[in-house]
Amino acid sequence: MRVYNSNISGGTAAGADRAQEARGTEAAAGKTANSSNPANDRVELSQALGSLAKAMSAESASRASRVSALAAQYQSGAYQPNSHATSKSMIHEALAGGGQ
Repeated sequence: MRVYNSNISGGTAAGADRAQEARGTEAAAGKTANSSNPANDRVELSQALGSLAKAMSAESASRASRVSALAAQYQSGAYQPNSHATSKSMIHEALAGGGQ
């Protein structure tokens, strides 16, 4: 199975190949577990997926750092949230359709 960033909709000849491969996989799933050969299983992932994983990891680390800083401010009593900016952002997001 190959996962690529392009042609995700499967509307091309490659999509037809993937659909046929999926049907073959479904037919093979009817076999007993003893008759399958795990040595033939393989997964190939594109480089775009690796880049996405790295970006998500970096974002997660940045977010954790920000949350930690906010927690320290809150515990020390120095956290002063801006209620006007918070409410303005909430309304803007809701009007933009992000609050569905």
